[in-house]
Amino acid sequence: MLHYAIVFIIVALIAAFLGFGQLAGTAALIAKICFVVFLVFALLSFLKKKA
Repeated sequence: MLHYAIVFIIVALIAAFLGFGQLAGTAALIAKICFVVFLVFALLSFLKKKA
């Protein structure tokens, strides 16, 4: 998930640089969602190993 978040943020930066605002916003939103999902899975994995 972290890999996808990084890929989408790079796509968002390139799209914003080229002037594609809608595409950049969508890619940034997808990157945020992927990052949150990564954090949730990482937290669950950490808590599962502790128990």
